[in-house]
Amino acid sequence: MRNRLLHTALSAFCEEAAWQLASDAAGGEDELEFEIDEIGGARKSSPLYCYRPLTGDFIDRRQGILSMLPSFLPAIHALQSCGGLDGYLLARGENRSSKAAYGGTPRGRAEEALRCLLSEIFEDSSDFVLHKARFESVYDEFETLVMDGRAQTEVIATIHGLAIASQRVDLGEGLVLVRANAAPDAPAEALHAHDDERPPVLAELSWESAPGDEAPLRHAHVRLRRLLLALRLYDATHIALGRTGWQRTGGGSWVPFALTPSHSAPVPVRGVCAVPPQQEDELRAFISLVFRRTPKNGELAWAMRRFELACDRPSVTETLTDVLLALRALLEPEGAHSGHLPDRLAVLCAIPEQRAIVAERVSHLASIERSIVAGVGPSEEVLAPLVDELTDWLRALLRDVICGHLGQDLYNVADEMIAGETQSAEPEPAAPSVEPTPEFRPAERTPHVAPWPL
Repeated sequence: MRNRLLHTALSAFCEEAAWQLASDAAGGEDELEFEIDEIGGARKSSPLYCYRPLTGDFIDRRQGILSMLPSFLPAIHALQSCGGLDGYLLARGENRSSKAAYGGTPRGRAEEALRCLLSEIFEDSSDFVLHKARFESVYDEFETLVMDGRAQTEVIATIHGLAIASQRVDLGEGLVLVRANAAPDAPAEALHAHDDERPPVLAELSWESAPGDEAPLRHAHVRLRRLLLALRLYDATHIALGRTGWQRTGGGSWVPFALTPSHSAPVPVRGVCAVPPQQEDELRAFISLVFRRTPKNGELAWAMRRFELACDRPSVTETLTDVLLALRALLEPEGAHSGHLPDRLAVLCAIPEQRAIVAERVSHLASIERSIVAGVGPSEEVLAPLVDELTDWLRALLRDVICGHLGQDLYNVADEMIAGETQSAEPEPAAPSVEPTPEFRPAERTPHVAPWPL
C-alpha cells in the first residue's frame, strides 16, 4: 500500500456501499438480474449452466443513491488527486473509459473509476458482502496501475488559531483539515496540544509525485501558504502555521522541514476561529474560491501579498505600513499625495452615517505612519486596535473581490458611488424668477441675521 489516504477513503466507501447495495437487493424494489452462462460439461450432449448475477448493471442503476453516501465525496477527492486514472480505465477495457463518456473532467474520471472499482470488487456477488481479501486484491491491482512510476508524498503542518468540530474536513485535491486526536499516524511533535489544552488542527496534504514534477517541499510551501491566505481572509482571527512541517514519501518515516525562516519572529495568535459542522461547506467553498480566483499579477495580487506580509508581522507599526500600501494599490493609483484613499475606503466599507468618521480615521492613520517613520509615533498598545480595524477593512475588500461582489477596479467603483451620492445630495434647482406684476408683489422677507447687542 503506497497511498494510505486513498486506501482509507476507498475502503470506507466500499464498506458503506456494500451495506447500501445489500439492503437494496434484499428489499426487492429493484431485483438483481442474472444471466445464464454455459460452462461446459463432461459430454457435449449435457452442457452445464450457471446463473451469473449482473452486479455491474445493478450498481449502475444506483449511482445516484451511492453518491449520497457520506464517504462518497472523500473517495472522489482522493481519486481526483491520482494521476493515473486514465491508465486504469483503459486497462478495464470498457467503452465507458473513453473521454466522451465521462466528459473528460477529473471529476468524471474519478466517478467512472470508482464505479469500475466497485463493480470489480462485487463481481459475481449476489449478497454484496465486502470480503477484506477481495478488496485488498482489487485495490492492489488498482494502485499498481495508477501509481506506476509515481510516489505518494504526504506533508503535515500545524495550524494555530483554528478549531474544527468534526474529526476531518476534506477540502479537496488531497488537502484535509484534521484534529490531532484523529490523526494517530502523524508525527508525535505535531500532536502536542496547545497551551489551552485544545487538540491542535493539522493540515494534511497528499499528492502523487512523478519524475520531473516540482520539488515536494516547494509544492507543499505553495499549497500551505494558499490555505493560510484563505483562512486569514475567511476570519479576522490571527491564524498562523507552525514553524515546522513534516514530510514523508511512500509511507516512510516523517522528516521535519522549516515552514518559516529560522530568523523570523513567531506570529502572535489571538483568539480562535471555530468552525462548526454547519459551516464546513461554507469554509470549503470559500477556500476553493481563493485557490481558483487569486490572481498571479496585477494590483490585486500585489495587495494580497502585502496583506499576507501584514498578517505575518510581529510589529503593529510594520503591519500598518503593509496595510496602507495594499489599500493604496487598490484605491489610490494616483499616489498618496492625492488624498483620495480616506473617502474611497469610507464609501466602500462604511454605512453613510459613519463614512465621515471612517475617512477621518484613515487620514489619522496615514499621518501616524509618517510620525512613526520620524520616530515619534504612539505606542503599539495604543496603535493595535486602530491597525486591526484598518486590516479588517482591507480583508473585507479582498473578500468581496474574490467572491465577485466587487470588481478589481475598486477606485472607479468608489468614485462612481461618491459621484452618485453627491448628485443625490444636491438641492433641486430653484424655480426661475418672475418679474412681479402690479397686482402681485412678494412679501418682504426679513433676513435671518443675529441682532447686534444693545
